[in-house]
Amino acid sequence: MSVDVQQYLPNEAFLLDVEARDWKEAIRLAGRGLTSAGFATSAYTDEMIETVEKLGPYIVIAPGLALAHSRPSKAVTDTGLSWVRLRTPVSFGNKANDPVSLVIGLAGRDEQEHLAVMSAIAGALVNPKKVKALAEAPTPESIRSILDA
Repeated sequence: MSVDVQQYLPNEAFLLDVEARDWKEAIRLAGRGLTSAGFATSAYTDEMIETVEKLGPYIVIAPGLALAHSRPSKAVTDTGLSWVRLRTPVSFGNKANDPVSLVIGLAGRDEQEHLAVMSAIAGALVNPKKVKALAEAPTPESIRSILDA
């Protein structure tokens, strides 16, 4: 499955250079991006927070980066992403990768789409040059072009 970043990451899904008091608020911001873009209801935001409360901060997948998600559920209306860049990084409790300044929200309608989008975004984020460019990109358009490159 080829992933069209434009389709899965519309302008409504971005919150750039925002503040969060803690990891829960950071996930709520990611959830707001998902709901604004029409990918999920607010119930999915609660599911993402509950997942971290149950399983710990495993969503912090690289230094400074959290991939907030939960299992596909009725709270997901379509597969998509949100992109939250925090002005001030927050701790999720992951000693190896805290603090987090980028929270990507992922809503998957089913397991196949969930995994396809997750693997496509993870593939882009293993490149340190891309990660640095993404941290400095000023607009949703510039972020999408870096991800597509």
